Amino acid sequence: MAGVGSYLKKHTEALVKDVGIEPACTLTGKSKATLGRYYSDNEEHSDRFMPIDAVAALEEAASYPHVTSALADLKGITLSYDDRRRNIDDKGGINADVIALSQRFAMLMAEYQQSIEDGVITVNEAKRLLKETTALQQVLIEMKLHLEDGPI
Repeated sequence: MAGVGSYLKKHTEALVKDVGIEPACTLTGKSKATLGRYYSDNEEHSDRFMPIDAVAALEEAASYPHVTSALADLKGITLSYDDRRRNIDDKGGINADVIALSQRFAMLMAEYQQSIEDGVITVNEAKRLLKETTALQQVLIEMKLHLEDGPI
């Protein structure tokens, strides 16, 4: 459980920092100290986790559902998260998906090459890789939906 707890605490910290500490305090009704305990690595706080209602309130305000995504990862579940909110009807179909897939994969590989140049992938580099991986996943989901729609 120690590894799982640490993993969840890291994502809890990312969630609070995404929203901002002051707004997080307002949204959850918790103090800065209490929020800090929820993601603290100190042994004395190892059994403290953010309540689910606080997670829900923060994820509503956040740019990404950090804790929900972490829980899904732990269970081996893949979530589909689309923050683009496109209003246009995508008429490109499978051909446009293949092109988008190639472009996204190239962007992921370029980001990876840049990140691994010095032999170490930093936290910020890992976040950029995660963002590219998620974008690539979204293209694959769109491609899957187009293929399920029927004949090409």
